[in-house]
Amino acid sequence: MSGARARRSTGGIALEGTWVERIRRALADWEHRLAAEAGAPRKKRFETRSGVPIKSLYTPLDHHPDGYLEQIGFPGEFPFTRGVERGMYRQQPWTMGQYAGFGSAEDTNKRFRYLIAKGATGFSVALDLPTQIGYDSDDPRSAGEVGKVGVALNSLANMEALLDEVPLTKVRQIRTTANAVGNVLLALFVCAAERRGISPRDFNVLLQNDPLKEYVGRGTFIYPPRQAVRVTADVMEYCARELPNWTSVNVSGYHIQESGATPSQEIAFAFAHAREYLDAVLARKVSVDDVAPGIWVFFSCQLDLMEEVAKFRAARRIWARMMRDQYGAKRKESTALRFLAFTAGSALAAQQPLNNIVRVAIQVLAAAMAGVQTLHACSYDEALALPTEESVTLALRTQQIIARESGLADVVDPLGGSYYLESLTDELEKRALDYMDRIQALGGAVAAIEQGYIQQEISAAAWAHQQKVEQGERVIIGVNEQVTDARPTIRLFASDPEVERRECEKLAELRRTRDGVRVQQALHRLDEHARGSVNIVPATIEAVRSYATIGEICGVLRNLWGEHQDKPIF
Repeated sequence: MSGARARRSTGGIALEGTWVERIRRALADWEHRLAAEAGAPRKKRFETRSGVPIKSLYTPLDHHPDGYLEQIGFPGEFPFTRGVERGMYRQQPWTMGQYAGFGSAEDTNKRFRYLIAKGATGFSVALDLPTQIGYDSDDPRSAGEVGKVGVALNSLANMEALLDEVPLTKVRQIRTTANAVGNVLLALFVCAAERRGISPRDFNVLLQNDPLKEYVGRGTFIYPPRQAVRVTADVMEYCARELPNWTSVNVSGYHIQESGATPSQEIAFAFAHAREYLDAVLARKVSVDDVAPGIWVFFSCQLDLMEEVAKFRAARRIWARMMRDQYGAKRKESTALRFLAFTAGSALAAQQPLNNIVRVAIQVLAAAMAGVQTLHACSYDEALALPTEESVTLALRTQQIIARESGLADVVDPLGGSYYLESLTDELEKRALDYMDRIQALGGAVAAIEQGYIQQEISAAAWAHQQKVEQGERVIIGVNEQVTDARPTIRLFASDPEVERRECEKLAELRRTRDGVRVQQALHRLDEHARGSVNIVPATIEAVRSYATIGEICGVLRNLWGEHQDKPIF
């Protein structure tokens, strides 16, 4: 990161002129009067979630007018601090997608079509835990988890049902949470489209495909980290050559911050993972300008409104300079960071759940003011259960009202130029770059994960935050302030207890009726390619096309590479 450090300009402010001295004198006088009015200093510490101290007032002295073009610039132009498009939401609102998935593919298909009818312009496929870690629904290890936190996808038959009558070519963006199984989900989308007579090039899929964050922030990993990076690089290479309109990896800071990381850590750790994937695929002689446009970043949007806006702006600036100066990217599409944001599930409280409606609205505002490309808004009941149709509709309406009624979309980067915001953007950039330097010094993201460094930093940040909540320094209404004994009276979603039994029956029928010889041939080919250096995506597609199950496909790679054994990090 030495190149990035040399090009930083977030240090002292070189301002000259009598107006500077006038502001300094006036500010000193104002602070003196403030201190006299306030009396004894309050014990409360004013700081952001990242621990950045917050001054009582910000002035032009905290800004960089002399470095405006280099540091801030204009929307749609390098370094993209103010956004990646010149006209931003004047041209088109952000993609309003909702995260959905439960029960069977048929159940989730109904929810997708319901959301599209209500005005959603994208959707994200939530997978159940067995699917995320490559187990079939009838595997003994899947018992009790089938269809619970997402949809069960065992084979192409399920994927066909999931996408039945969904207008693939009209929805702006289709997303999936697949990380350890990114190659399989790519194949499922490709083969399901083929079955409907649609070219995969005619619609847009955003694959999360980010296994490294699973080792530090979530836990749905399968293979050891280095083999997981190989699978991600295979998907990135395949998309760069065959599906250039797809997003081949959506590097996830979201789950890192949800695990307790600060916003600056979220940027740094997500970008460190992105570097690992980029380095792996570029070693295969793929052009950076062919692969980089297929990378998005997935961020959390917490409740600290100004810090979240600053986080997104700092991330765009870091990404632009990293891609240009370290990777030699030439195309705007390579240096202009596009991101997906989810409002923070960890900010939702089970106590007084209707308060979550306000929390989500604030988070949507923050993401919109920061220039988000795709946004998912949580439902107010998600701290208690999967969302109902009523609650998920309200979450979507929250986005629509802010986009259509608030006037926010009428101007690009509406908070740009705020003395506080620009100062905070600079500080988060500095802190994130410092973390990125440390990870590079350790040998990169995989080495840092293997040494437990990233896990330890997240754990320390989570502990510090929880201590502030316990001590009342961080207020959560209904949890540690304005607490009541009343139980929630809202109607909750109830899952179908028969889903697991029916999915097991479907699998038994699938295995009975498919061409078993063809399946075994496809799995053997996958094993051969995985043992060497051949890209495994074409073999995965052939296996899916033969109706091999996700458990059988991942089983081939498990047998070859083994499974990652997590080590407790304190």
